[in-house]
Amino acid sequence: MSLENFFAMGGYAFYVWTSYGLTLVVLVFNLLSPVVQRKQLLRQLALKQKREQP
Repeated sequence: MSLENFFAMGGYAFYVWTSYGLTLVVLVFNLLSPVVQRKQLLRQLALKQKREQP
């Protein structure tokens, strides 16, 4: 089996590599989304705390 045949995936390369790509995008989103949400929440809480102090 050559490397070219491996990447061709028996004629189904488009579907296979597209599914791998979409899976990677979803996994990266699932990893980064909570980090971004946490930063936003901490920023909002800090602003709220600053407004409530006399």
